[in-house]
Amino acid sequence: MRSFNYGKDILSTPRKKQVVPEVAAEVGVVAEDPDSGFCGAVVRVESGSVLLEDAAGRRRLFPMTPAAFLIDGRPVTLVRPAAAPPGGPRVSASGSVKVEGLRARTAAASRIWVEGIHDAELVERVWGHDLRVEGVVVEPLHGVDDLAALVAEFGPAPARRLGVLVDHLVEGSKESRVVAAVTDPNVLVTGHPYVDIWQAVKPSVLGIPEWPVIPKGTPWKEGVCARLGWGDPADGWRRVLSSVNGFRDLESPLLGAVERLIDFVTAPA
Repeated sequence: MRSFNYGKDILSTPRKKQVVPEVAAEVGVVAEDPDSGFCGAVVRVESGSVLLEDAAGRRRLFPMTPAAFLIDGRPVTLVRPAAAPPGGPRVSASGSVKVEGLRARTAAASRIWVEGIHDAELVERVWGHDLRVEGVVVEPLHGVDDLAALVAEFGPAPARRLGVLVDHLVEGSKESRVVAAVTDPNVLVTGHPYVDIWQAVKPSVLGIPEWPVIPKGTPWKEGVCARLGWGDPADGWRRVLSSVNGFRDLESPLLGAVERLIDFVTAPA
């Protein structure tokens, strides 16, 4: 029998055991699972597992077992990051530095309008802290068919700006024609390409491979809930909203659209 700790000569020096370094699974650390070849950045650590997101936005959960990952081609053991020291900077759901001890601020004259209640709740969940810091109120419109008239009634001005977030803002859509009628320089309209704000939540966050395609003529939310077995739209929305913990759970078009609106309505007059 031959020992693997020695060479052919039993009097030779034993091989040194390879030491696999431990690396804190901080958000953004890029690691690879060698078994599947999946490579992605750390999103979060949960119950002894790490959630990775690849360049295409796909997410997978892996157990943090010893020497289970590669970083720069070398084996590592991912471990839970140490708790942040007391008094260190905290980050909000939008990724901004959190303002501690924030007091209620009088609402600014500027506003952000969104199409519906779900849009407002999702914006609040991710950007609520930032908006409270700036004193900006988000208001649901319940549709944008009369957007030009509503903008005129609002009376935008350099010190009273208006930002509008529109669903399904793509070339040739009804929404694009409605938006084209708004020309006030104190109004910025941005949007995302999704049929509904639900679709701006990454499918992987909800544990589905993709959002189902719903035939024309079928109400989209009802169709999605029926296909996925989510109950009625109220049940479905609770599932969607509760799955969102921060900006990384949302698609890039929505992130960019909302950030532009916040910058616009908070810019000095």
